Amino acid sequence: MIETDIMIIGGGPGGYETALYAAGKGLKVVIAEEREVGGTCLNRGCIPTKSLLHDAAHASLCNAEPQAEAFKRAMERKQQVVAGLRQGIATLLSNPAITLLQGHAAFVDPKTVSIGEETVKARHVIIATGSKVKMPPLPGIKEPRSSYVFTSDDLLCAPTLPPTVCVIGAGVIGLEMATMFRDFGCKVDVLEFLSECLPTVDGEIARRLRKTLEKSGIKIHLSCQVREVNGNEVLYFNTRKKTEERIASDCILVATGRAPQLDGLQLAAAGIRYDGHGILVNDDFATDVPEIYAIGDVNGRQMLAHAATAQGRHAVNRIVGIDDRIRFDIMPAAVFTRPEVASVGLTEDCANAQYPDYTVHKGFYRSNGKAQAIEATEGLVKLICDSKQPNAKIVGCHVMGANAAAIVQEVAALMNFDVTLEQLMDIIHIHPTLNEILLQAASV
Repeated sequence: MIETDIMIIGGGPGGYETALYAAGKGLKVVIAEEREVGGTCLNRGCIPTKSLLHDAAHASLCNAEPQAEAFKRAMERKQQVVAGLRQGIATLLSNPAITLLQGHAAFVDPKTVSIGEETVKARHVIIATGSKVKMPPLPGIKEPRSSYVFTSDDLLCAPTLPPTVCVIGAGVIGLEMATMFRDFGCKVDVLEFLSECLPTVDGEIARRLRKTLEKSGIKIHLSCQVREVNGNEVLYFNTRKKTEERIASDCILVATGRAPQLDGLQLAAAGIRYDGHGILVNDDFATDVPEIYAIGDVNGRQMLAHAATAQGRHAVNRIVGIDDRIRFDIMPAAVFTRPEVASVGLTEDCANAQYPDYTVHKGFYRSNGKAQAIEATEGLVKLICDSKQPNAKIVGCHVMGANAAAIVQEVAALMNFDVTLEQLMDIIHIHPTLNEILLQAASV
């Protein structure tokens, strides 16, 4: 029996970052991970995807070698990046205050967790098991699935480059994968059930990105309801045209979202409530069971790696009695297509519903000197404020273009301190930079 202050289930960004933070606060921590440390983000998500996107963009622009060879080299480099970062996390977790256990964790009771042959008794438990690929229950997709059907996990380890790719789902994962395969020279089709891509993104930005991606060669089919996969064919109903259609492809990627990973946790043994969206928590990420928290994708609130890390920090602060000012209503996010898209705060539709006198201020990449110099003139910065007053507060920022994530991160920092449009205009920006487009937008 191991006794500890905090038992953390899951070694992804939420889990291992929380373990390090808790150890820094003088707490004894046990962390259990069934697979590799780093979780989905490092091993099957954020990092390998960005590595491949980087190499794909380089291959597309340089044409220095055949695309199949470029793809093979990119896969090899991706593995090196992941392995190096995974080793780095393992080194960090060698902290004497942290015990890392390899194996599947399950509750025995609210204070006891079993991991293989080990049993851990903890004063506090933090569940950080993340999420898993969600597959729609359609013929050819559900098990047994067609041999042409793949998940994003599968394709991040693909041995060869497929000539054609059909992506089901125009969300973040779908469009990033579509971008990557397009840049490696594949013919790419994207099928989306809704009337626009990226439904959580500001409508104008999503529309502009879609049109830009279509110009680059990705064919995006909106308002299409997939009915089944038959071999290498996707059969779908076009709800606009009211027609039955099909697409044949060498590779069919299902990118229809993710679901909380709850398998085998034995939550009932601890009395923890959950539903189809994840484990039920309050605004401190505490469950109904005293001293048990659930952070990250597993609670279904904000399915982002940096959200999991922030939620874990907040949970530890609650445990040790520290007040913090983490603003979970201000959660920046990015989509690493080419061009990038990033956002924070209210979309224009949400601002319209919440603030009758809201204002929108836009700046364009084509008017920026740095954008001209680096040949990245396709883009838009969109600031949303709560009123028409001179001291209007910034409540949203949405960007499509080069370095969109970095631009939005600046605004996210300002929004955490309720900065107004006037105050933004008083901040001196380096010249020449793309962030100067913020000043252009604010002055309009």
